[in-house]
Amino acid sequence: MTATVWFVLAIVLVALTFDFINGFHDSANSIATVVSTRVLSPGRAVIWAAFFNFVAAFGLGTAVAKTIGNGLIDLSVVEPIVILGGLIGAIVWDLITWWGGLPTSSSHALIGGYAGAAVAKAGFTAIIAGGWIKTLVFIVVAPLMGLTLALALTVALSWALRRSLPRKVDRVFRSLQLVSAALYSLGHGTNDAQKTMGIIVGLLFAARAAFADFPIRALHLTTANVIPLWVILSAHAAIALGTLTGGWRIVKTMGQRITKLTPFGGFCAETSGAITLFIASHFGIPVSTTHTITGAISGVGAAHRLSAVRWGVAGRIVWAWILTIPAAAGIAGVAYLVLRALVG
Repeated sequence: MTATVWFVLAIVLVALTFDFINGFHDSANSIATVVSTRVLSPGRAVIWAAFFNFVAAFGLGTAVAKTIGNGLIDLSVVEPIVILGGLIGAIVWDLITWWGGLPTSSSHALIGGYAGAAVAKAGFTAIIAGGWIKTLVFIVVAPLMGLTLALALTVALSWALRRSLPRKVDRVFRSLQLVSAALYSLGHGTNDAQKTMGIIVGLLFAARAAFADFPIRALHLTTANVIPLWVILSAHAAIALGTLTGGWRIVKTMGQRITKLTPFGGFCAETSGAITLFIASHFGIPVSTTHTITGAISGVGAAHRLSAVRWGVAGRIVWAWILTIPAAAGIAGVAYLVLRALVG
């Protein structure tokens, strides 16, 4: 095999490493509520979430992957070094925020890094404006949708169950929260794993000439609109394995510091978050699962009283969100320039 083929395959492994870190970093999104309400132990919760992260590979479409693959960056600009620089930017930012216990968006770190490396190579003409509009709009819409749905669901169920015994309600919703946690993990898996799929497909399409004589036909890509099965399964397996390792620093922030949750509140937050993710994934919009569940948790707290939400913690999280895309883009741009100087 040529050096280019080896280099591209190495970048595929880096992309799957990012997917693993994504699962590790964002596992808190899937398990924080179900752990904080004591419905599941942390160990059982990560197994539950990881299983449904992987199951999301089957039958939930690839619209988000296609948006990432050819809807954000002009493919004529994309080359292996651009992809690698973008992945480095995303991975470095994810690790920084994980260490700080901040539930920032791995998704926005990835697209920020991808854009930063592309801009470092070709300037802002590399950006496809139309693809970015819906992504940037949903930075605001996704958490607001999660918050609104959770607020409405909490109020509606509270009214419907107002004459029920609290002990009975708690017992019923301890069981229902297993279902809502599974649904949220399905939504998390289908939206987040697809982002890595899109990066891998963009990479293979950009390097397609190097694979012209390669014996493994599954690596031959003539279009960026078709996601090979091996890419789908490997991306979901990587994010599921990452979820299994758990991101305990972020679990504490998500499950305990924003607002106090009960099984009833956990069910409302996870169900609302899952609905938001399924809608976004259907329309191919790469949203932040972190933003979504944080909005939903805040909505549950606000349904009881505004003071139930620790808005200071939520504000610190929002500032981290705002910084994610430009910070990852800056790191990726520098990484691209360094790689270009080293690789040529």
